[in-house]
Amino acid sequence: MKKKMLSALLSAAMVATLLVGCGSTPAPAEEAAAPAAEEAAPAEKEETPVAEVAANDSGYTGAISYMHFSTSEEAQGNGGSESHRAAIESWIAANPDIDLQQEVLSNDDYKQQIATRAAAGDLPDVFLLQGMNTIAWVEQGLVLDLSDYITSSPYASKYNMDYLVPFTVDGKYYAYPVLTGGTCTVVCYDEAAFKAAGFDSFPTTWEDVEKANEYFKANGYDYTIAFGNSGQWQMNSCFLSCLGYQYTGTEWFSNILSGNGKSAFTDAEFVAALTETQKLFKDTGIFNTDFNAINNEEAREYFLAGDCPAFIGGNWDEAYITENMDGDLVNNLKFAVLPQAADATKYEKFQNIGLGYGIAINTKVAEDPAKLAACIDLAQELTGPVFADYVGANFALGGFCKADFDLSVFDRVKQEFYNFQYVDTKGCEIYDSYVDGSVWSVLNTEIQEMCNGDKDPATVAADTQAAYEAWCK
Repeated sequence: MKKKMLSALLSAAMVATLLVGCGSTPAPAEEAAAPAAEEAAPAEKEETPVAEVAANDSGYTGAISYMHFSTSEEAQGNGGSESHRAAIESWIAANPDIDLQQEVLSNDDYKQQIATRAAAGDLPDVFLLQGMNTIAWVEQGLVLDLSDYITSSPYASKYNMDYLVPFTVDGKYYAYPVLTGGTCTVVCYDEAAFKAAGFDSFPTTWEDVEKANEYFKANGYDYTIAFGNSGQWQMNSCFLSCLGYQYTGTEWFSNILSGNGKSAFTDAEFVAALTETQKLFKDTGIFNTDFNAINNEEAREYFLAGDCPAFIGGNWDEAYITENMDGDLVNNLKFAVLPQAADATKYEKFQNIGLGYGIAINTKVAEDPAKLAACIDLAQELTGPVFADYVGANFALGGFCKADFDLSVFDRVKQEFYNFQYVDTKGCEIYDSYVDGSVWSVLNTEIQEMCNGDKDPATVAADTQAAYEAWCK
């Protein structure tokens, strides 16, 4: 079995990533003034403008193709995508002689199109590399080794090097981690609704969620939690990769990553996590029945519309919900981790956090040194201080490059969400930031069938293990 990553690097980085989070150093939350008991709609925070970047000195005056998924639609309420777009515009303004040709797709379309172009050997000059594709595309010679550029970057001293783990093969770095280091699993809930159901906060066990669900169904709700999985990745990224850690702890996935043969998807603990997932979505009535037919964005609209008192999504949803909520939700929005499963013994208040994408460069670009220098500059500026300062000051989020900002200038919701992500909880790895897409394609597809009752968890586990072993050979 091939060693997919250096075990020493993985172990050290996983521990650091779990504890460090975004690596930013805002003013301590406790220094902020306590919010009033009855909170009015938050005042409009004045936006900090994006900083200007210096023109690169490569001398290149041609075109650069850049493919990403920060669409204008996704940027609405998504701090990472909005800040990414702002950093791109700053770079374009500083480099008017370079034609940056952007191909911007929706997240789901991007995943499909970039895989198709990789298979055809026709990747853009610069693109977003998902961690799970790193090893395969490096082995195919599609991705340029960026190790020397990253370590010698003018911003190297500010980099949170732990975020490089998904883009590391045999000790070499192949992408600049991009966007924000935020959670992929957060329960957003209406505190007042749960207090009416008899809970001071969101229940810490699924058993209590079922009890709350009985109350809500008797009082005008059809279900308790909104969730969308039409893209298939959502169940993996936003649910199972947290629930799974409750059953397996951290060592199981570390073994999966290292390929040491000590863990398998067919292990009883992982099968138990799949079994619990199936029960929760198929049998309890806690979730909307169309969860496999709608996406993440549609599910959060159910929550905003008051159709249910809770929603499970990621960090990208918090800003959108905050900007679009009204009525009582303004005062009552709170955040929680996934509840504990009754038969899970390794629950430690986990939420999964990391940077699943990095800016990578097509190996063919190296044929033109001036063009390569311009592409390196683009990657460094889109992940450097311009992005970090903008996303920190405007959204209380952090990325690859550390930033200093004052958390106390933000409203209650932003402060509480920052503390949820980086202070009050422990982080675990996002499954599909690692391993290979061929493995997750099997798992993600079959989980949809499993949660509909068309496939049993043991079969899903066995099929996933077979895909994993095929990849490892």
